[in-house]
Amino acid sequence: MEKHRGFPGRLPGTDFQFTIRRGSKDGVATAISERVRYPDRKPADRRADAGFMLALWNQFGDAPFVRGNLDAGRLSWLFGREVIPAEDPFDPTSYDSLLRIDVDRAQISFPEVFGK
Repeated sequence: MEKHRGFPGRLPGTDFQFTIRRGSKDGVATAISERVRYPDRKPADRRADAGFMLALWNQFGDAPFVRGNLDAGRLSWLFGREVIPAEDPFDPTSYDSLLRIDVDRAQISFPEVFGK
């Protein structure tokens, strides 16, 4: 499992986790799946999504990146919309899966991150 050095472990001042410390013993990662973001989500949850998107953008930009030690739960809130597979076929349970930011979609969802 690749560890992304310099990537924040969590949203500062909160318990919203962005990375995991170690992979599973069997080498199979928790599956990434698309989670529905309802409009009535708590403001803290929205800040966590924006903070995670900002961290992804600062670390990777529009280049493909390896899932590595990124938290599956946090990725799942963005997966299928702002974060999409960068390979076909895509394995949602692999630490080596490639992802990328869909910049156009991310700019619409998180204008505060992209300065729009």
